[in-house]
Formats: sequence, structure tokens, C-alpha cells
Amino acid sequence: MNIPFDTDLLPAATPNTVNRPAANADRETLKKSCQDFEAIFIQSLFKAMRKTVPGNSLFSRNSTTAMFEEMIHQELAATMARTQSIGLAGQMYRQMEKNLPPEK
Repeated sequence: MNIPFDTDLLPAATPNTVNRPAANADRETLKKSCQDFEAIFIQSLFKAMRKTVPGNSLFSRNSTTAMFEEMIHQELAATMARTQSIGLAGQMYRQMEKNLPPEK
């Protein structure tokens, strides 16, 4: 079965025609995604470290305390990934940036 279609309706995409604002937006999106991944990684490190801390008889541990600790560690991990970084986001960005179109 042969189905004809109009090739004039297809978008003109050639390697020389790169939308620069879209390419810059892709780089910013990639950078943000790498930072978000690093934040998740740091948060999992905090979670693993928290399991090693023995219980405390001074303060009772309940679901509210656990939820607060989880939220504070999530925010701390996001701030660390955005400001100090452990280097994971930068390494991932450099590796994946090679797949983006070149910027001029």
C-alpha cells in the first residue's frame, strides 16, 4: 500500500538551521536537570547517613519529626547541588552537552 504525503508540510530542519534561543534553552534545561539529579543523589546520601545515627531519648521520634527531617534534607540537598556542588552535575553536564547542537 502506497500512501502519498506532501513533503512541503514537513518542517525544514537542516544541520545549518539551528534555533539559537532553543539551543540555549536546551543547555539551561540540561544544566537544571543535572543539578536536580545531583540533589536527589545528595538527598539519598543524607537518608543513608540518617539511618546510621542512633536514636535519642531526649527527643521523641514520630512521623512529624521524620517528615520535617526529610523536607529539610531535601531542601539542603537542592541548595548544595545549586551552590556548592559535589561535582556530579558538572561532570554529567559536560558529558551530555556533547549531544546538543553547537552554539555560536
